[in-house]
Amino acid sequence: MATLVSFHAHPDDECIACGGVIRKAADEGHRVVLVVATRGEQGEVAKGFLADGEELWQRRVAETHASAEILGAQRVEFLGYTDSGMMGTPANAAPGSFWTTPVDEAAKKLAAILDDERADVLTCYDDNGGYGHPDHIQVHRVGLRAAALAGTRRVFQATINRDLVQRGRHLLADQAGVETPDIDEDTFGKPESELTAVVDVTAYLDYKRRAMRAHASQISEQSFFLAMPDEAFSFAFGTEWFIRDGQGPGITETDLLAGL
Repeated sequence: MATLVSFHAHPDDECIACGGVIRKAADEGHRVVLVVATRGEQGEVAKGFLADGEELWQRRVAETHASAEILGAQRVEFLGYTDSGMMGTPANAAPGSFWTTPVDEAAKKLAAILDDERADVLTCYDDNGGYGHPDHIQVHRVGLRAAALAGTRRVFQATINRDLVQRGRHLLADQAGVETPDIDEDTFGKPESELTAVVDVTAYLDYKRRAMRAHASQISEQSFFLAMPDEAFSFAFGTEWFIRDGQGPGITETDLLAGL
């Protein structure tokens, strides 16, 4: 049995980016630990969704624990930083935001968890955080530094297959009538030529979709994630993509825990 630590920026990122590999690892008997940098305080929520006196962060923490149970994660930890919001907003520069936290400070917190768990594998994000969100970029920086501090040798940077997204936008629109969100096609994800690992997670899509539903404050039934037909959902979320330094060129791995 090996231990996978999956590190994310906000509640709900875990199921979107790595829900399949988390459930796959758990089903194969490995230990999975979910670490989240912030409690997602800057998320948007529909009026009247929260109970009287309930703060959004409280709901999002509860949603994360529900998602973790669906995905099979045995431990959930929050690093305690504040959601930084989008680049250039006041929240981005606020004291205590994840974005303004020195990398070494946050990395030491994550490294302590890696050490405690004797982690074999860490997932974080690519150097642009998938799509440029400051907290996601910080996950990349903190994740790599923590792995170096803890001696965690197998680090996978979760990313998005930019070329697949560009092909899929037209396919989803033409064949499934699904409108995809606007993206910057020059910076969103990474080109296929830079990807080194791909995991087929179609067997775990029911878990992944249920985990998304657990984050109801952020992912409604009318959202892009949940409104699409099953076939389109499988196309969009049935594979999870990663980069591991020292691997490639091209895809060289199809299982993050192979051989462990």
